[in-house]
Amino acid sequence: MNEELRERIDKAYAEIARVNIEFFPIWKEQFFLKPFWWVSFGLTIIPWAFWIYFRKKESTSRLLFAGFYVMLISSYFDFLGISYGLWDYHAKIAPHFPTFIPWDLSLMPVTIMTFIQLKPTVSPIWKGLLFSGITAFVIEPILVWVDYYYIIKWEYMYSFPIYFLIYLSANWLSKRKSFDNIV
Repeated sequence: MNEELRERIDKAYAEIARVNIEFFPIWKEQFFLKPFWWVSFGLTIIPWAFWIYFRKKESTSRLLFAGFYVMLISSYFDFLGISYGLWDYHAKIAPHFPTFIPWDLSLMPVTIMTFIQLKPTVSPIWKGLLFSGITAFVIEPILVWVDYYYIIKWEYMYSFPIYFLIYLSANWLSKRKSFDNIV
């Protein structure tokens, strides 16, 4: 790597660090332990408590496999959207995580795992359409209305196919029979 490129990269990372350091006191004063923070905290914990109690016990590993995939992919897409200035979140449970933790690490994976296990004979396409429609056209507008989610250059319609594909791929992963014992 040439020296000029290294300096540009170092400068960019220093700017990211500066912004994170500058944001921390704002988060601490304006969000931490305030009502938005407590609601976010509850939205992170309560869905998992619900799922632990109501999950299909014999499918736990399979569902968690799909749920962790949903966490990974939704966090990645969220990170991309925030990085490219398409949307942002006003209520952060943790100051240095760009994503909306309750959504990416709790609400979305738990909802998808619940959809997968409920009515297993219903077509995953119908369930995916239902999940995507509710999420893109009901949940996202509610999050905007309560000021958790701030849309900059995005439309609800754009989210619909993304949610649909995430649901279908998570459903597909949950049905894999390729797991074998570790020898």
